[in-house]
Amino acid sequence: MSSEPLLKVSGVETYYGNIRALAGVDVEVHKGEIVSLIGANGAGKSTLMMTICGSPQARSGNVVFDGEDITRIPTHLIARRRIAQSPEGRRIFPRMTVLENLQMGAGLDNLKYFKEDVEKIFTMFPRLKERQSQRGGTLSGGEQQMLSIGRALMSRPKLLLLDEPSLGLAPLIVKGIFEQIKRLNKEEGLTVFLVEQNAFAALKLSDRAYVMVNGKVTMSGTGRELLADPSVRAAYLEGGGH
Repeated sequence: MSSEPLLKVSGVETYYGNIRALAGVDVEVHKGEIVSLIGANGAGKSTLMMTICGSPQARSGNVVFDGEDITRIPTHLIARRRIAQSPEGRRIFPRMTVLENLQMGAGLDNLKYFKEDVEKIFTMFPRLKERQSQRGGTLSGGEQQMLSIGRALMSRPKLLLLDEPSLGLAPLIVKGIFEQIKRLNKEEGLTVFLVEQNAFAALKLSDRAYVMVNGKVTMSGTGRELLADPSVRAAYLEGGGH
């Protein structure tokens, strides 16, 4: 693991109006890691993801990516630095076809790799190949999640931010998606920062993890350590998807 993290979030506070959503958050993600952030609904996990992407911007503290302070940079310029996000709720383009959605993810810089990258996504998610000329809005929830991840990968990211990829999906679909994330990490060294309510699946997948409560990081450790921790088990794993 390199000494300088690829992503370093330091003392970040984010507000919605007068409401403080993040209360001095510190998080690090090193190159080649899968790091997850778990916590209850409304803990601030998605807000952290959006703050990393510059919308909303942190009111204090800073976000450093690949050695550059990106705290005050507009969202579209952050994306250009090869941070890709698969947002909560998928947010694909419903009226565009699967292929057009993937084109939107590629960005102008990567068009020369377009064919090769599309084939890679279709190998990863064969269902998308079958549906390539179908409109995004007509896909099932699982297919839309595959498309959202595929679209993010089309930008050849240095860092993939995944926000609640398992939300509302059948366990078998979730298993398949998590297996693909693991494979990309192992085979291509893709760095992943994952926000996930399915704590059991996330911790099993992750090298390291953080627990967030009310906009603060309250705990961190390896995925294995947190899986075994009694307080984490009681709060997030009891009756969860073992």
